[in-house]
Amino acid sequence: MKITFCGAARTVTGSKHLITTDSGKNILLDCGLYQGEGKDTLPLNSQWGFIPAEIDYVLLSHAHIDHSGLLPKLFKDGFRGKVYATAGTIALCEIMLLDSARIQESDLKYINKRKLEKNQKPIEPLYDEEDAQMVLDNFVELGLNKSIVIDDELTLSTYESGHIIGSVALHLELKRSNGEVMKLTFTGDIGRKDDAILKGPLPFPQSDYIICESTYGNRLHAVQQDVEERLLQVVNDTCVLKGGKIVIPAFSIDRTQEIIYALDQLSFAGKLPKLDVFVDSPLSIKATNVMSAHREYFNQEIMDYITKDGDPFDFPHLRYVDSANESKQINNLDKPCIIISASGMAEAGRVKHHIKNTIENPNNTILLVGYASPSSLAGRIKAGDPEVRIFGDFFKVRANVESMENFSAHGDYKEMLEYLLHQNPNKVRKIFLVHGELDTQKEWADKLIDKGFLNVEIPALGDSYEL
Repeated sequence: MKITFCGAARTVTGSKHLITTDSGKNILLDCGLYQGEGKDTLPLNSQWGFIPAEIDYVLLSHAHIDHSGLLPKLFKDGFRGKVYATAGTIALCEIMLLDSARIQESDLKYINKRKLEKNQKPIEPLYDEEDAQMVLDNFVELGLNKSIVIDDELTLSTYESGHIIGSVALHLELKRSNGEVMKLTFTGDIGRKDDAILKGPLPFPQSDYIICESTYGNRLHAVQQDVEERLLQVVNDTCVLKGGKIVIPAFSIDRTQEIIYALDQLSFAGKLPKLDVFVDSPLSIKATNVMSAHREYFNQEIMDYITKDGDPFDFPHLRYVDSANESKQINNLDKPCIIISASGMAEAGRVKHHIKNTIENPNNTILLVGYASPSSLAGRIKAGDPEVRIFGDFFKVRANVESMENFSAHGDYKEMLEYLLHQNPNKVRKIFLVHGELDTQKEWADKLIDKGFLNVEIPALGDSYEL
């Protein structure tokens, strides 16, 4: 039995990990899109490291595009097996995969227009809406925090991970040819015990092997009570004192809702200035509806708040923007406002247009609220680049740039250690670190070794290991 790392190996996006059993079955853990890798993004998303038609099952940890976004291409390239996911993940994938296909078509229309002007070859989308719908028809629902026997070699159990709606750690019991049962857990993305909206992650059974994320393996988040006050400070500095706009690139799932919830609480307390707040993303609107429909994932704190406020995702002057025409009109507004728009790394979607229209005005603020890969637009802005390229043109970064990573849905290293230390380190044969930048992974590996996990590997893309 072996495992091959086909994505998210020394990078944060593109999650794909292939298990080949003793009998030759191929089980793919996640099938994610690479995002924010600059000129390498398209080549990385165009190569598999395996033959799609030979994959028997896909086990999906959650719906984020860097974990699910290549499923339509997998189907397009020959996969015909089943995709196992929780009900929450399926509900989100139904909107996200179709949206991903539309965004590719929309963004490439603009890019290809420029290419044709330069007599360059146009870029083809990775997949279309028909491909997305075809793979959605192959989904099989998993119970939350339950077990299922998939075949005579594989029993799968799910454990809520607290990252987004529907997210789980995947615990596999794999029967070897000699009758031994090997236990492997893929953490997916690890949520936070004190998440503003969701319940914290649940411990999983003792495992022989663990595939663990590393996103914030060398960082600590700010304490939660500072979040609202810091957000209010940015609003007052930009919108009240300078009369400017705040643009917030935010992932449509969880991050957008956390920001809305924080603003809702400020509004409920009478602290939020009276100004328009736009959620400009059709996907974010749909994702908010999915979250509202799945309150079984909510923690007690937000449930108590709902008894007082009613809807944690609605307050005066909040406007959800669906149509493209209304989105364009926001850019013509000559008054202070807050614009929350996807995507979080500012690599696609409407937020790129909002950044383009605000980035050269020093009265405005671009507020970054989560992880952004270094080569993404949000990553370059965060790094302090004096000039950035948007839709082929260069713009001076004159707007104020602020960062609030405590909105992250990823646990920091202390939270991840607390989660993993439900395991007996002496019984874990090996931990594989994925979903992180290499420097971060090295620091995260040292912290794990200090806690007794003595065999820690950081696989490179394409590396295989015998289990």
